[in-house]
Amino acid sequence: MDAVLPMNTGAEAVETAIKVARKWGYTVKGVPADQAVIIVFGGNFHGRTTTIVSFSTDDDARAGFGPYTPGFRVVPYGDLNAVAAVVGELGERVVAVLVEPIQGEAGVIVPPPGFLAGLRQLCTAHGILMIADEIQSGLGRTGETFACSAENVVPDAYLLGKALGGGIVPVSAMVSTWPVLGVLRPGQHGSTFGGNPLACAVAREVIAMLRSGEYQARSAVLGRRMHERLARLPGDAVRAARGRGLWAGLEFASLSGREVCERLAARGVLAKETHDNFTDSNVQRRRSGTQVRGVVRLAPPLVISQDDLDWGLDRIEEVALGK
Repeated sequence: MDAVLPMNTGAEAVETAIKVARKWGYTVKGVPADQAVIIVFGGNFHGRTTTIVSFSTDDDARAGFGPYTPGFRVVPYGDLNAVAAVVGELGERVVAVLVEPIQGEAGVIVPPPGFLAGLRQLCTAHGILMIADEIQSGLGRTGETFACSAENVVPDAYLLGKALGGGIVPVSAMVSTWPVLGVLRPGQHGSTFGGNPLACAVAREVIAMLRSGEYQARSAVLGRRMHERLARLPGDAVRAARGRGLWAGLEFASLSGREVCERLAARGVLAKETHDNFTDSNVQRRRSGTQVRGVVRLAPPLVISQDDLDWGLDRIEEVALGK
């Protein structure tokens, strides 16, 4: 990839991708005016702008903000057949598939093996842009620079943010190729502080730090340790522990996500509950975006020491066992 369009927030990167995909569809693919469709997935979280919440399945983010932007088709996450069915129905009108390689806000949902690779093949076969929202999953979080790499997949565009600013400044980006990003002409897109010197300097340093592979390796090694310990938690307290690298979603059997986070905070561990109406312990219902209580996300910093990680996991075990 040889082109980067820097913005400020993750939502701005996603909005950029939506505009680019539509413009590419009209100017390169030849889609009739105002007929472009982007396929998205149930349980998605891409931001909270008016257009983005139009294809959200989270009522907290979506309800009360209509009328909603058309041009999107929501299918169950991880269901390659559902994607193929929409492509078969709409044909050349489909300009892009926007996908999180792992759904973070939904509870760190890992798709079925082969899903991303199958999605890449489908997009290539039908001339559709595969756009990977790696704003949460990217830049070392899963033990790889990009979560897509777990299936040796390279999308047509990456969306980056969060870690790109090193926790210091807001900066995001759409990363792609000139044939894709080059469809934008002067004056058609921009942001007041997008690409400002300070943010870009920080982002460049983050990228330089990742070149050695040290932080990806730390995430992979410590992540295995974390997931091994989480998998040993009793099933009557924790129904599921999933994720990859230094990223996990814990689904508690009886406690709400908020209760778990408050108990962890009292013990010195900060965690984040998911939106309760995103997920369900039943995999098929979860991918469609239905409700369950008690899902907590864990995302230790990539620089965490093994001792600190073990200490935090001890506190999680205390909460799970009701100590």
